[in-house]
Amino acid sequence: MKRQIFGDLVRWKNSQGRKPLVLEGARQVGKTFILKEFGMAEFENLIYLNCDNNDFMQTLFVQDFDMERVVRAIEAYTNQSIKAGKTLLFIDEIQEAPRALTALKYFCENASDLHVVVAGSLLGISCRTGESYPVGKVDILSLHPMSFEEFLWAVGEEQLCEVLKAKQWDVLRTLDTKLKDLLRQYFYVGGMPEAVLSYVTDHDVPKVRRIQKTILKTYERDFAKHAGGETQRIRLVWSSIPRQLARENKKFVYGAVRKGARAKDFEMAIQWLVDAGLVLKVKRCLNPTMPLPFYEDTEAFKLYLLDVGLLGAMSNAPARLMLIDNQVFVEFKGAFSENYVLQQLHTLDDLPLYYFSKDNSTQEVDFLLQTDERIVPIEVKAEENTKSKSLRGFVTVDHADKHLKGLRCSMLPYVDQGWMENIPLYAVAGYFSELNPHYY
Repeated sequence: MKRQIFGDLVRWKNSQGRKPLVLEGARQVGKTFILKEFGMAEFENLIYLNCDNNDFMQTLFVQDFDMERVVRAIEAYTNQSIKAGKTLLFIDEIQEAPRALTALKYFCENASDLHVVVAGSLLGISCRTGESYPVGKVDILSLHPMSFEEFLWAVGEEQLCEVLKAKQWDVLRTLDTKLKDLLRQYFYVGGMPEAVLSYVTDHDVPKVRRIQKTILKTYERDFAKHAGGETQRIRLVWSSIPRQLARENKKFVYGAVRKGARAKDFEMAIQWLVDAGLVLKVKRCLNPTMPLPFYEDTEAFKLYLLDVGLLGAMSNAPARLMLIDNQVFVEFKGAFSENYVLQQLHTLDDLPLYYFSKDNSTQEVDFLLQTDERIVPIEVKAEENTKSKSLRGFVTVDHADKHLKGLRCSMLPYVDQGWMENIPLYAVAGYFSELNPHYY
C-alpha cells in the first residue's frame, strides 16, 4: 500500500551526508512493509535481516565493530553481494540483537557509503538495557498509522486526495455525502495497515475488528515483556483511555485510573506509553503566543490513542453505530472525532501541538497548532450545534490583540467567517497538506 513516507525515504537515499536510517514507530504501523517496498523499488538488491530468533544476528556484533568483517559475514550468510549505492541493507527488529544499536555508530563512521536502514519496536528500542542510542550517528524518520488520505489511496480514491489537497471547496461540497461515508469507514477501520489491507481485500467488517483486537492484545503482551514492574500501572492507564475521552472535559484525571490516585503513581506508566508510541499526549498551553513550548503547563494534559480504529475496538463500539449513520461522529462526546483530528495533525512532524483551557471557566480550545507563520486555534465540532462559543471568545475577545484566526472542524461545508474558517472533518489532512513533510 502506498505511504506518504516513501518520498522521505527516497530523499534520504539521495542525500549528501547520509547516515544509517532508523525508522521509528509503534508496532504494527507498517515499518517492515514500507522499507521492503522501498528496497525493492529503489535498489538493485535488498538484503533483509530479521534479528528476532536469529542466531547469526545474535552474534554478529558481539566480537567487535570491524565493519569489513561484519559486511563479509552478512554477504556469506545471505549469499548476496553488498554494493555501495546498489544495495539496501535492512536490519529489522534491531532491538533483539545484542549491540546492534551501537553498531550503527560504526556503520556511520566506517561504512558511510552503504545504505543501511533499521526498524524495530519503539517498545524494545526505548527499553533496551546496556546499550546507548547512537545519538548524532543516525538519521531518524517516524511512521504513524495510515492517515485518512492514505486510507483513500488504499480504497482507490486517489483523485479525491488531489481535490482535498487542492482545497477545491466547491467540488468537495458536491462530494460531501461520499466523503462522509468514507470517513465513517475510516473511523471504524482506522489506520493500522493490516486492518486496512483486510478491509480493502475482503470487505469483511467483523474480520477487521478481530485484527484490531489482536493488535491490542499484542500491545498488552508487550507491556509484560518490556515494562517490568510498571506493567500493572501501564495496563490501568491504557484501559482508562476510552473512559477519559468519554468525559466532557477530556483532561486526564488520575482518579479515573484508580480511585485516590495521584500523579506520582502513574507518571512513569504514562511516559512509557508515550515513548512506545501507543498514546498521543497533548499538553496544556497557558498562552497562545509563539513559541508555544515556552507556555507549556506540565501538570495538565490529554491522552489519545494512536489510532481511531483501535479506539473503537477498545470501546467495543458496534459496527452499525460507526458505519451506518453520522452518530459515530458525536458518540462518546466527540471522542472519535477528536482522536481522528489529532491523528491527522500528528503526521505534521515537529510542529508544536497543545490544547488550551481557561482556569475557572468552561472555555476550552481543543488544539493549538503552531506553524512557521501563525498559531492556529482548532475546535472539533462533531454535533449539529456549531456555535463555537469557546473558540469565538478565545479569538475575538480574550486574545483579540494577537489577531488569531480560528479553525473549526465539523460536519458542515467550508465557510470563511473572517475570524474563523470551518472545514469538513474529512478535509483536515488536506487543509494542512502544504505543511506535511511526507508529501512529494
